[in-house]
Amino acid sequence: MSDVIQNQELDRFELVIDGELAGYTEYRVAGTDMIFTHTEIISEEREHGLGGRLVRDALDQVRDHTDYRVVAQCPFVSHWLKSHPEYQDLLSR
Repeated sequence: MSDVIQNQELDRFELVIDGELAGYTEYRVAGTDMIFTHTEIISEEREHGLGGRLVRDALDQVRDHTDYRVVAQCPFVSHWLKSHPEYQDLLSR
């Protein structure tokens, strides 16, 4: 079982699999922007799409629970967004 949770103390979204931290994407908030700065998968299962799942679920939470505009300074988040046009609205809120 996996979940993506927002850890506001550490300014990041965390991917948790079976109770263990598998990865995270860090952000900082500046005004009305949520700036994603770094994404890291620390699980042995890097090739199984965990980074994409983490970013998708984090962006879904931003969309559903905030009015922040997403700024992708992290190369992984930037690349993911370019491949998923259905999330482009988050860049211009």
